[in-house]
Amino acid sequence: MERWRGKWALITGASAGIGGALAEQLAAGGTHLVLTARRKGRLDELAAKLAAQHGVRVEIFAADLGQPRAPDAIFAYVQGKGIAVDLLVNNAGFGAHGEFHVLGLARQLEMVQVNVSAMVHLTHLFLPQMIERRRGDILIVASMAGFQGVPYIATYAATKAFDLLFAEALAEEVRKYGVRVCALCPGSTQTEFHEVAKQTVSSSRIKESADKVARVGLEALARGKSCVISGAHNVLTVQLQRLVPRRLVNRAAGRIFTPK
Repeated sequence: MERWRGKWALITGASAGIGGALAEQLAAGGTHLVLTARRKGRLDELAAKLAAQHGVRVEIFAADLGQPRAPDAIFAYVQGKGIAVDLLVNNAGFGAHGEFHVLGLARQLEMVQVNVSAMVHLTHLFLPQMIERRRGDILIVASMAGFQGVPYIATYAATKAFDLLFAEALAEEVRKYGVRVCALCPGSTQTEFHEVAKQTVSSSRIKESADKVARVGLEALARGKSCVISGAHNVLTVQLQRLVPRRLVNRAAGRIFTPK
């Protein structure tokens, strides 16, 4: 965490889960925080706790990244505060479980907005300043679901594949400017994700803690990795998938994720 001590980090989706764990760990390491999410009450509670426990400055800005103008509003708020963001954490995201043609179209388009469009938008807003300073870091929370098509969470998996490939490509682009980009790919995690997605099945009996996933992501970013998979069992799963035809991988995923 010494890499970001005394610097500012912006975390989206910071009110719970992996976003909350990232905020806790960064604050414990002396990083000042700008926290954004939809639920202002939770942000207020988290900000007060982190400031009291770790003596860091914490700013909050409630925003719904499902709204196309939200990234611009977040950027304007940060600029108005005179804050130079050295670490951008694109963590906000959600899923929806069920047959594609049955799930509401509006909800799935909102998912693309939050998981993809808002992430690209925020990155495009904050990256130029990092390049100008010749330093900066961007952590993009992708998913194990991004390594293959996943029936019954088809849109979610596709958004996370975008996040993963975008992060890996951008990491190579901006390395020469002293900027690091890393995709964090967790598997099943102890968060509110499954409840929000109304997901009745799990891809794994092993659920990692949000704290562990956050630590893996920050450590990988600090080491300059462009992608990290959290959990040895998840790493093994991805390696095995590469040995099997994609059609069979997708079919197996479909069996696992069939709604109950």
